[in-house]
Amino acid sequence: MLTLLKENGPLRVLSTARVVSVVGDALSLVTLMVHVQSVLGKAIAVAALLLVGDFAPSLLSPLTGVISDRFDRRTVMIVCEVAQCLLLAVIALALPPLPLLLALVGVRAVLGQVFIPASRAAVPSLVAEKDLAQANTALGLGSNSADVIGPFLAALLLPFLGTRGVLLVDALSFGLSALLLLRLPKLVVPGETREAVLTDVKAGVSEIWRNRPLRIVFAGFCGVVACTAIDDVAVLQLTMGVFGGSESVAGFVLGAVGIGLLAGYALLARGSARWSMVALLVTGFVISSAGNLFTGLAWGVASAFALQAVRGLGIAAMDVAHSTLVQRLVPADRTGRVFGNFYGGIGVAAAVSYVAGGLLIDVLGPRTILVAAGAAGVLVALWAAAASRARGVEWGTAPSR
Repeated sequence: MLTLLKENGPLRVLSTARVVSVVGDALSLVTLMVHVQSVLGKAIAVAALLLVGDFAPSLLSPLTGVISDRFDRRTVMIVCEVAQCLLLAVIALALPPLPLLLALVGVRAVLGQVFIPASRAAVPSLVAEKDLAQANTALGLGSNSADVIGPFLAALLLPFLGTRGVLLVDALSFGLSALLLLRLPKLVVPGETREAVLTDVKAGVSEIWRNRPLRIVFAGFCGVVACTAIDDVAVLQLTMGVFGGSESVAGFVLGAVGIGLLAGYALLARGSARWSMVALLVTGFVISSAGNLFTGLAWGVASAFALQAVRGLGIAAMDVAHSTLVQRLVPADRTGRVFGNFYGGIGVAAAVSYVAGGLLIDVLGPRTILVAAGAAGVLVALWAAAASRARGVEWGTAPSR
């Protein structure tokens, strides 16, 4: 992986830009979660914040994916970063009441939903097919290292900068990311799109429906997310409500998953080329779900921290595996749409988890929810393993790249 980054300048630029942007994004997520929890003190309010961040953009996912298949992907990414910079500055300066805050967070999330398919779809244009797994590991390591750096920085900076100051740091990170992305070459989509927008939207949706292996990846991933996406809210409630931890302690526990992510990417950097991506995906489902299950049984902050780090190992495997499988299974001129629909489906699944879990946490408590959610995620993983080995399921590479 390090050799690929050293030799491939455009991939290095894309990965670096994502590190800068996502570190700031993680800062704002933790900061806003803590802000809402401190002001309102209700799990459902924090869940609502996460809900608009995932569900709002999912409503537009068929369209957001089309954007990265119709326009230069570098330009799409830069425009999204600049717009998010401006929105974060508005949120930081105004700190609006919850309804307006949720609306602004939702708009920013839509911009992020446009950016992510463009960045994922750009990878096959920057590296050879044989290097896709390593490139996705590098990109994932850069992006998800924010899950280590961001929450810890939030815990360190909040006492000194306050909520507004930390959010302004996030706004600056989006601006810096846009400047870095200017160094990328133009990423023109293979082939020329001449169909109507709605025709392209329909093609992106039908690609997942017709492609059986892709459908298994999609259903398995969304199923695990539907079961376990409430984990951040539950872990926050567990740390502050059950264990009596402070805001800073909650930030450290939420950041534990990032340590597991980094460890997972480090392992995959050495051996991802040797792994079956299907086996890696299912393994990730099991580990991430089991991490939540056992977090529900944790006896204190230290054990919860360790178990959330284990969850991060599974998320790293899921990230590399699903990205590589989509890039291999889908022709290059449709990858933006498929990634857009993929992440849109994940957003809907997360919304279901946030609504149901947010209500149930206040009734049943975070421990029960974490155990039940983790167990359900393991069951989904077992289904995905069985479905991937069924007769007639072919995991070959798309004929057109």
